[in-house]
Amino acid sequence: MGPLEREESWRRLETETFDVVIVGGGVVGVGAALDAATRGLRVALVEARDLASGTSSRSSKLFHGGLRYLEQLEFGLVREALRERELMLNRIAPHLVKPVSFLYPLTKRVWERPYTAAGLFLYDSMGGGRSVPGQKHLTKAGALRMVPALKRDALIGGIRYFDAQADDARHTMMVGRTAAHYGAVVRTSTQVVDFLREADRVSGVRVRDVEDGRETDVRAHAVINATGVWTDELQRLSGSRGRFRVRASKGVHIVVARDRIVSESGMILRTEKSVLFVIPWRNHWIVGTTDTDWNLDLAHPAATRADIDYILEHVNSVLATPLTHDDIEGVYAGLRPLLAGENESTSKLSREHAVARVSPGLVAIAGGKYTTYRVMGADAIDAASVDVPGRIQPSITDKVPLVGADGYHALVNQADQLATRYGLHPYRVRHLLDRYGSLVHEVLGLSRDHPELLKPIPGSPDYLQVEAYYAVSHEGALHLEDVLTRRTRISIEYPHRGVESAEPVARLIAEVLGWDEERIKREVEVYNSRVEAERESQTQANDESADGVRAAAPEARPQLIEPVS
Repeated sequence: MGPLEREESWRRLETETFDVVIVGGGVVGVGAALDAATRGLRVALVEARDLASGTSSRSSKLFHGGLRYLEQLEFGLVREALRERELMLNRIAPHLVKPVSFLYPLTKRVWERPYTAAGLFLYDSMGGGRSVPGQKHLTKAGALRMVPALKRDALIGGIRYFDAQADDARHTMMVGRTAAHYGAVVRTSTQVVDFLREADRVSGVRVRDVEDGRETDVRAHAVINATGVWTDELQRLSGSRGRFRVRASKGVHIVVARDRIVSESGMILRTEKSVLFVIPWRNHWIVGTTDTDWNLDLAHPAATRADIDYILEHVNSVLATPLTHDDIEGVYAGLRPLLAGENESTSKLSREHAVARVSPGLVAIAGGKYTTYRVMGADAIDAASVDVPGRIQPSITDKVPLVGADGYHALVNQADQLATRYGLHPYRVRHLLDRYGSLVHEVLGLSRDHPELLKPIPGSPDYLQVEAYYAVSHEGALHLEDVLTRRTRISIEYPHRGVESAEPVARLIAEVLGWDEERIKREVEVYNSRVEAERESQTQANDESADGVRAAAPEARPQLIEPVS
């Protein structure tokens, strides 16, 4: 997915007829592209911005069944999600998806422990084979030893259980790269501006390269709308009436340094509305989330002071040493695409997904949760198969590891030798293995001609310069924002939010992307303006004022048309 492949992919869009064109480069879109490619279909995926630039880079970073959905009696959803978690840990992405422990603090005597234990027993046993430890019951003293940060009166005991986590943006990008590996055209900065029709059927899309403004028609037997919170907007552009509507729910997370909460485990805390997670994230904790309706800019949801205060208030209710605004190193806001009923009084928002053949040649899929992306992708291709000539093979993505998975475990055992070979500390090599898996040789191989790439990124020492270089040479990043926000997570892991690294990284990737001084300056200015706007929006009292501040920042992709409907 480098610059040369990008030009070749445009040529293919112009000249080939595809079985399926997928619109949307979130996890469901790339999952559908991988599903189609491994069934032997000719498939293209187009994304207006960057892979995972919407919801799929702003989740809680968990592969989980959703413990709270058991209480809502959504057993099918939980069982399906837990099966997917097991597949990710064992076969599909062991380099990207890792077990993570959570403490469930108990606060009620007599009934809460057996009630919660029964739920966790169901949770532990629903997913089939289990590759994470089962629940462990703790006394109050035992729970406090595991999580010394808790107030002594915040619990009467606890239960530890395990789920799994991943860097969502990196995982989505790796699914996209795997689809490309199996022959799919995967092209970012490529926006659908119209639909092609033959009589009453959709026969493709017209796309615009938002880097240079050129347009072309892409012909296909079927088009899949996998645009998440943009589903309704694209539906209007197609001229077809949708079978379901999507409502955006805003979820905000804060990121704090690891030493601000002294704990060996993550935590799951009940709130009056939902649950709050405290999730280990390398040298940090991610704390969230909120759940509020959002009817403003879909591309750049803004966190408000009220959102942040809500998270701090709830987590501080159990912490012996409260978190303050000064402890926050990063903040991010994402939009969940929830299925909505026809009117607000009867609408039941769900994490189940829906797929529908909206009109001949057009399928829409929405809802669901990150963990079940693979099932959603397969369902979308099944629905589109009606419009694809010939017999279509069944889905096999449950047997297809992502790029970087093969050989990963052996390389973990060889981390010390790899470290010696490249002159790195073994912890650096393990960090790289958990981001690239067996592609680590390809990444580190770039340092043969450029040994300086093995130095840390200025201002962001957790990452090596070679990672930024590789992001544009192999991983499809086209802008500074793509590198600092999604290929790495510098934008949320450092108090400066990437500003101190912006110019050094821009100069580093300019060589690959062919930028001149003027372009380097513009990329840095756009990124810094975005950070400034996000910081300012996080001081605002309500969504409207926060959205106004955030929307004023310039767009990294200048030729983007918004909205397209």
